[in-house]
Amino acid sequence: MGERVLVLGAGIAGLSTALALGGTGREITILDRDPPPPETSADEAFDNWERKGVGHVRHSHAFLARLHMIIRDNYPELMQDLLAAGCREIRFAENMPVERQAEYVPIPSDGDLTILTSRRTTLELVMRRYVARQKNVTFVTSTLVRSLITEKTGDALTVRGVVAEDANGTREIRADIVVDAGGKNSQAIEWLREKGLDIREESAPAGIVYFTRHYRLHDGKDEPARSKVPGAGDLGYIKYGLFPADNRCFSITLAVPEIEMEIRRAVVRPEIFDAICAELPGIAAWTSPEYSEPKSKVFGMGELWQRWRHMVKNGKPLALNFFPLGDTVIRTNPLYGRGCSFAAVQAHILRDVLDKTSDPATRSIDFHAAVEAALRPYYNDMGKQDAMAIRRSANALNPDYVPDFKAKLGKSFVEDAMMVAVRADLPLLRAFMRGFHMVDEPGKWLKNPVNIAKVLYYWSRGKKRNAEYYPPKLGPGRKEMLTKLGLSTTADFERFKAAA
Repeated sequence: MGERVLVLGAGIAGLSTALALGGTGREITILDRDPPPPETSADEAFDNWERKGVGHVRHSHAFLARLHMIIRDNYPELMQDLLAAGCREIRFAENMPVERQAEYVPIPSDGDLTILTSRRTTLELVMRRYVARQKNVTFVTSTLVRSLITEKTGDALTVRGVVAEDANGTREIRADIVVDAGGKNSQAIEWLREKGLDIREESAPAGIVYFTRHYRLHDGKDEPARSKVPGAGDLGYIKYGLFPADNRCFSITLAVPEIEMEIRRAVVRPEIFDAICAELPGIAAWTSPEYSEPKSKVFGMGELWQRWRHMVKNGKPLALNFFPLGDTVIRTNPLYGRGCSFAAVQAHILRDVLDKTSDPATRSIDFHAAVEAALRPYYNDMGKQDAMAIRRSANALNPDYVPDFKAKLGKSFVEDAMMVAVRADLPLLRAFMRGFHMVDEPGKWLKNPVNIAKVLYYWSRGKKRNAEYYPPKLGPGRKEMLTKLGLSTTADFERFKAAA
């Protein structure tokens, strides 16, 4: 008999763990606080599946190329199940600027830049059914974890299982390995802290609030033709994204800086949400009554923080036989769409570590070191971008703000050099997208002397010569948008000054 693995949580992190460990001969039990999914369609799962343990399950999702590669290369039957359920593969050519498509010549590595899109409930439903078919995996649903079973082992705690509660009362469930995939609401780390473990945590605010609404195309209507205006963009006071999904569904997410209280308070109203969409050229046709109808309310998500918890101190593990995965241990701004890929990467690192050694201390040290090496570059990059975005949103409120030379130079390098270059040069776009999709490390493309020379070349040409490579206008400015919505254009700045 193989090791008994207890997985806390049946979201993407828990399912990825079962995928990774399912072929290793271990016995896997997945504890899910929520009821099982419906037995019928993806639409019923979206409408009726209760997922209190995954609060963001009905927000927009696009699953990055790194996750697509993991499924494609390791679980071809699962990939076929996903496509049969209506999930879509969106390839590199479909994501490039429209004006570059005529000159596009595919190369083999472009396949590694394919993303997977669907409603999150559809992905989870199909993954769960696939995992449940594995003979060594058992789901235990409608079960809450109340505490960890631990014993002292030197300076560390060894986790032996959990105390769980269901409709029949409480019971102990023991295991050789406990994987905490319970997400941001998991209490396991706090329970370990209460037992004396000094678990250090890095954290910083994402500074943004998300609002999502789902739609379905009318029968007989094709998706609106792509235009030069992209389906995603950043207006400073609001970021927007269009997410094609499964079975003629799609969603729109509007991401609003925390400081923009006027929009935040109004956008939860469906008529305001749709009015904003109607002002954004890249998505206006999609949400028009001619093409689609809303299929959900406006979902909000706030209190977002970037977080990394450290389970090793001074080179020694704090907890043995216990492995936190996903948002439990590393949480990032959903804007970058990397959470599901992070979880899948961690799950496969865990598989390799468990197969390599049976020593609990070595397993813990090796796992967290490998996770650090694989994911830290993306985490740091996202943190820097969040901090810059928070500063920009505060400056945008101030009508008297004048950027200094350094700020102007940095803005110009991003907008007039980097973004122009990747829109003009397909090899640069490939390199840039490989970093975004976690195929390469972020920023690797700018460390290549050939690439940086191209970027500097386009910068030196000036705006006039590069005019064709700038994106078209993405939408109205802040004052114009708020005025159209009947909102105050100055209230947020007055509020910000009063709080400063």
